[in-house]
Amino acid sequence: MKTEGTMQNSNTLLIPNWLNESEGRAILRSLRSSQGGRLRPYGLLERPILPASSAMEDVHYKLAVVGKGGVGKTSTIANLAGHPVPESHCETAGIQTTRMYWPVKIAHLNKAVLMNLTFWDTGEISVKKFDHILPACKVGVDGILFLFSFVDKGSWEEIPHLLSRFTDPGDKLAKIVIGTKFDQYAHSEVSQRDLRDFEARWEIPILKVCNLTSQDPEEGIMSTIPVLNCICDHLWQRDVMRTEGT
Repeated sequence: MKTEGTMQNSNTLLIPNWLNESEGRAILRSLRSSQGGRLRPYGLLERPILPASSAMEDVHYKLAVVGKGGVGKTSTIANLAGHPVPESHCETAGIQTTRMYWPVKIAHLNKAVLMNLTFWDTGEISVKKFDHILPACKVGVDGILFLFSFVDKGSWEEIPHLLSRFTDPGDKLAKIVIGTKFDQYAHSEVSQRDLRDFEARWEIPILKVCNLTSQDPEEGIMSTIPVLNCICDHLWQRDVMRTEGT
């Protein structure tokens, strides 16, 4: 997964390069599988076994992942969580949840925190067929990832509609837009001007990803760091704003 962002957040609450330091590397190593070096999957009752010197608080977040069918929601979640990327598209049936842990260090607290992220993914057919699907995804949600494909202009044009459907003014949800299939940018139907205009109007960052399984596990994990750090930073900023009542 190659990543790139357009809107730069100069007010980040995280220490960006902390995972390159000895403390961050040791914690990240404990989250990786002994086979292949990918991030290890965790069940509902499992928790990472961290280094003895790293007593970290867990912070739980629910993230809804929305977008037009076929844009790569399931593939993006799989790549972020360190799972194999599906080789072909298959409509998600019902609700699929994926749980993962990601370590960050909060700059103003000088404190490492373990983000417990649960991604909620559902297919368009399920949402239309079952009335309970959409409310289940929205209840208790902390953030929403809005996905579009660079090679599908319709999926890009649907983002404002999804924002209106899933969010309300002043709701304090963490919101991030992710453009998939950036590896096919030569065939992109979405221009850089489109991205700049959107960010200026909505004040929501746009990340660009290529959901390609890397043969090198180290390269794969390193390429997800900017995306996961951006997601975690916006979730933490959301908590700070709620605490301050702003």
